Formats: sequence, C-alpha cells, structure tokens
Amino acid sequence: MSINEKGLTQRKDGYWEYRFAVVVNGKTIWKRKSTDEMGNKLPTKTAAANARAAAIAAAKQEQKKKEIPRKTIAEVFNEYCEKGRSGKAASTVRKQDSLWENHLKKEFGKCYVDELSVATINDYLSDLYYLKGYAYAYVEGFLKMFYLFFGQAYSRNYLDIDTYTKLCLNKRTRISMPKKNTSEDDDIAFFTREELGKLDEFFKERNAETAYLLGRYCGLRINEAFGIKWDHIDFQEGTILIDRQMQYINGLIKLVPPKTANARRIVYMNDKLIQYLQRKKSASQNLSEHEITVRQQRTKMIYDLDGSLIPSTDMVNCLLTGELQTVNSFKYYAKLARDTLGINFKYHYLRHTFGTLMAEQNIPQHILTKVMGHSSIRVTEMYYLAVSEKGIDALKESINQI
Repeated sequence: MSINEKGLTQRKDGYWEYRFAVVVNGKTIWKRKSTDEMGNKLPTKTAAANARAAAIAAAKQEQKKKEIPRKTIAEVFNEYCEKGRSGKAASTVRKQDSLWENHLKKEFGKCYVDELSVATINDYLSDLYYLKGYAYAYVEGFLKMFYLFFGQAYSRNYLDIDTYTKLCLNKRTRISMPKKNTSEDDDIAFFTREELGKLDEFFKERNAETAYLLGRYCGLRINEAFGIKWDHIDFQEGTILIDRQMQYINGLIKLVPPKTANARRIVYMNDKLIQYLQRKKSASQNLSEHEITVRQQRTKMIYDLDGSLIPSTDMVNCLLTGELQTVNSFKYYAKLARDTLGINFKYHYLRHTFGTLMAEQNIPQHILTKVMGHSSIRVTEMYYLAVSEKGIDALKESINQI
C-alpha cells in the first residue's frame, strides 16, 4: 500500500481506500473503508476523497440524530436550577432568577437551544444596550446567562460540539457584547482625602461605624463586612479571615460562603482599626448586670455557614445592646451621609478608595489582587489605571506652573 495524503491510501491492486476519525458529541468515531456509500470500489484518489467526505458528514449527522434530544431554553434552565446550581451564592441565584423571570423567559423560553444563532443573540444584546439604554455591566449579565444556557445544554448532550464551539468557544464566531460607547464612564469612583475626613467624622460613634471602618481600612464588600465573627479576628497578627458573608434568604439572615473562591482570604488591619475593635471587644466584656440583661433580651439567632444557629453577639457588627447590624440597617446611614455631607456616598466606593490608595503606595499588583479578593488581576489593574490618571492630572498642573 502507498499513502498519498492523510486519510487516503492506494492499495496494491490499484484501488483506493480511506480512513478517518471524527469527534461527535465528545465521542470518537473511527472508520476505514474501500467502497463508497453505494458499495462501489474506489478507482481513483478523487473518488476516495469524495467518499471519505461523504462518510464523515454522514457519521456526524447520524450521531446527531441518534444522541441529541431537542430541548427548549426553559427546559435547560429549569434543569440547571434543579441539578446544576447547588452551592452557588445566594446573590448569584437571585440575579439569575431575576434576569430569567423579567426578561429571558418571555423572549427565549420556548426557543429550542439548538436553533438560536449567534446573530440572534448579538442583536438582542445590542438592543438592550443601545436601544433600551441598559448599563453595560447589566447587559453583561445577560451574556453570562446565554453562556450558562449553552454550557448546560452541551454538558447534557443537548448541543453538539460544533454548535457549542461556534456559540461559545471560537473567538471569531462566538456570542459577544456590543461595542461599548466611548462616552460611558468607566472610571473607578473613590473618595478624596478631604471627603474621607468628613466621612470619618460623620460615622464616628454611630451604629454603622464598625462597618464603615471595615470598608475604609480593609476594602471589604459590604456583605463581607457584615459577615465577620469575632473569632475570625486575630489581634496578635492583625488579620481578619474572610470566609463568609451576610445574606437575606427568604426573609432570614444567613451567613453564606463568599461569592467566589478568591473572595475567601486573609485581610490585614491597620493600627487604627485594631485599636477600635479591641476597645469594642473590651466594652462588650465589661458590661453592668443591667446592660448584660438588655443584651441578652435583644440578642437574636442567625444561621451560620454550616446551618447551625448562633447568637448575634458572635458578630463584629453587633451593638453593645445585642442588636445586630445588617446590610439593610446600613442603608439609613448611607442616605443620611449623602444628604448631610453632599457626598455621593456608596459603601462600595470605600472599597474603590482602599484599592486606589494601596495602588498609590505602589503595593505590588499581585498582592493587592489577593487582598481585594479579585478573581482576576485585570480587575485590580483598574486601580493602577486610576492612579495613572491622577498622575497625569498632577503633571498637567505642574506644566502650567512652569
């Protein structure tokens, strides 16, 4: 036998044969034949090539017909909810359900998952962004939902590998976000040192002071700040373990895992925060008998990470009276700060401010990524870009003084 090119072989009798191996739905199909689909021998190389191409196409089509049941987007999503999202953060579940019930169910629920095209989805995302005026970050949530639909469908053999690759893997063909408007503000929002001074004074000795200082000096997300227990604080090492967050689930306060694996981390306290928390801890251990009685009466039980009930007094964000402070209780003080100081105060801006101040002090980027609990170093880069922009402003000011 002589091999002329890949997959085609000329035999000693002068006739040709072909062979191939294709992967369909994750399964490899091997074939070797010396006749075409009609059973005729292959007298030429061209005949062998044509027969091989036809056999490959037939194998793919037959496998699709045999193994891929058709499912609607609604069926795929419902199956995901039942079997595929255990362990997901409560906030993620709520966001997925909201996008599904309010938008995607009506628009795509009855569509078969294998009939949606890249163009259809890209047009839909463009309409959301350009015509309906939704924020770019909000539209990204829709894109993630489509990736979820197709990933779920592929994992359960409702999509063949070729379709899945085209929709989700091939960089040239896959579904994607519309081009971002250049006018959209992408800057990191942070407080100036003057604003921080005003905020420090505003929150001093208020019920929300503890949560404020945790955001101010550790860059925590608000749910993380309210999920800290006293036994997670190591005063000797000056660290706090972040391994849970506070969430409202079906009207109950629960401590649940962080949103991502990277969000589980150790953060470091400065001297101001250490001294503040030590004073608070000491005060809770030196109450009068009357204060202890009041504290016991006002203590409530909440669900910990393992499902057990723990007293609210285990939490750092608990008043000396035993009253638990929560994400919801902080909203009052956030609004009051905005109204009183005229500062556009949002808790998450404390996180932005912390990251920016750390970048200003040239903290290595990979270290700041870990401290902030970012899933990607690219997210952390934004803080360094914000610092670069401030540097440019300073440069311009200096040039004007020449």
